[in-house]
Amino acid sequence: MSLLPVVEKYLRTHHVAASRFGRMVAGDPRFVFDLRRGREPRAATRARVLAHIAGGSAGLAAEVRHASAR
Repeated sequence: MSLLPVVEKYLRTHHVAASRFGRMVAGDPRFVFDLRRGREPRAATRARVLAHIAGGSAGLAAEVRHASAR
């Protein structure tokens, strides 16, 4: 599963701007915009993003587990 749908759902659910999310989890305000253009983050960055999402939303826990299995 791609990381982008999980991130997009988190952004909508928590009303977080894409640039703010990118700055918080990756130190890069362009992170989400780059994901939308096909960027594939490194394994460590992917794990950090998924951990942040799992910590912020119990409802997305199943999706995070599925995405991290990739």
